[in-house]
Amino acid sequence: METLHLLGQGFVVAFQPLNLLLALVGAFAGTVVGALPGLGPANGVAILIPVSFTLGLPAASAMIFLASVYYGAMYGGRISSILLNIPGDEPAVMTTLDGYPMARQGRGGSALAISAVASFVGSTLATIGLMLFAPVLAKLAIRFGPAEYFALYIMAFSTLSSLTGKNPVKTLIGAVIGLMLATVGLDPGSSIPRYTFGQMKFFEGIDFIVAIVGLFAISEALVFLETTHAGEFVRYKVGRVAARIRDIMRSLMTMVRGSVIGFVAGVLPGAGASLGSFIAYTFEKRLVDRKGTFGTGDPRGVAAPEAGNNAAAGGALVPMLTLGVPGSGTTAVLLAMLITLNITPGPLLFTQHPDVVWGLIASLYLGNVVLLVLNLPLVGIFVRLLSVPGWILMPVVTMVGFLGVYAISHSVFDIFLMIGFGVGGYLLRKLDIPLVPVILGLLLGDDMEVNLRRALNLGNGNWLTLWQSPLSITLWIIAALGLILPILFLRRPEGVGEEPPEGMTE
Repeated sequence: METLHLLGQGFVVAFQPLNLLLALVGAFAGTVVGALPGLGPANGVAILIPVSFTLGLPAASAMIFLASVYYGAMYGGRISSILLNIPGDEPAVMTTLDGYPMARQGRGGSALAISAVASFVGSTLATIGLMLFAPVLAKLAIRFGPAEYFALYIMAFSTLSSLTGKNPVKTLIGAVIGLMLATVGLDPGSSIPRYTFGQMKFFEGIDFIVAIVGLFAISEALVFLETTHAGEFVRYKVGRVAARIRDIMRSLMTMVRGSVIGFVAGVLPGAGASLGSFIAYTFEKRLVDRKGTFGTGDPRGVAAPEAGNNAAAGGALVPMLTLGVPGSGTTAVLLAMLITLNITPGPLLFTQHPDVVWGLIASLYLGNVVLLVLNLPLVGIFVRLLSVPGWILMPVVTMVGFLGVYAISHSVFDIFLMIGFGVGGYLLRKLDIPLVPVILGLLLGDDMEVNLRRALNLGNGNWLTLWQSPLSITLWIIAALGLILPILFLRRPEGVGEEPPEGMTE
């Protein structure tokens, strides 16, 4: 009852006219930021922080505004992923696997509508979890040490063989390439440059955004040029601009499962939305994909990662508010904002600044509704991008990618590096090596190495320290099962038993 009373006080704060307006503006601005390849939620929140200072907003209003931008950006990352096969940010990579095939089949509007509902479900369930289970889950997150995190990443990579493509060897090659790219930069233990070739720009490693925009946007433009020259390019049909109730109901449990997985991943500091969407997709694929339809345009393949990454966004607020430990890059920016406002995150935050905490939680409920109401009518506008002739659309998309990368780093070197990744992505596509494992290896490789080093340092170099806690043993067992079970039970000849999902055109 006390929780409901505090939530009611939070809604009093959230429903103030100024805060309502800020939630609406923040949600819209975040959606636009998320839809632009290369920016993402962390950069969107960072860019709009000066606005809150310029307007002289009180602490509760400033956090409501920035949290709305955060949720809106997570929400908007699906647009370019589904329609153009270009992820707006890292967590949206998984949405391309089934979202883009749906767009190519003339079901782009349906994919956007399903992702909108999945995002709403994931964000709402995560907000409920934030409200009810924050202290408990914060204690669970503390139990994760370096050995447990390393086992968690091993578990994530153990599912790669069934993630994309029909050739697990090529999928593994893509993951290895990503892990190799993650080693570029200063050695985390000795600070000695590795694979930098004397170029200081590489000392901080390879920027995820540069790699993502290059591998997806530039390579997509190169593929377009090739198919256009060969006379093979076909404009995709726009199709219906709403999802069928049957597709949404069929994906409802997928959304719930993805939300739970994403929320737990978000609570773990350092795991974040990328890992949440990845595990949500692979878990759902193993659980329900009996006909091999994931990766070919299955609505559940859109619902799972979208629910997972939006739930992870809410889960990442748990360690930030209760422990003062950011669960993601975006919450690190929000944490800096709180400290700038002379508010110290931690266990006492809920008692010392209840208006900020509960006003924020109430605004998240409100923001989810605003985003759903705001974006569903805009699905038709977004999907009309597919009606734009390719010779107009692809140069514009490429220029947006260039501008997005340059706006972040102000470095011409990053522009050339992005082009290099684009050429490399094009060659990998020609070799049928999937790009998603490359990105996941690059995203997770650095944290994986750091946690391995920390675990070995704490164990005085004894490798057995990786298997000493019950939690790490459990994760290792799950990783082993993830490798063995598909070989024992799920292997089948290519094409056998594969049927298109409901609503898919042949």
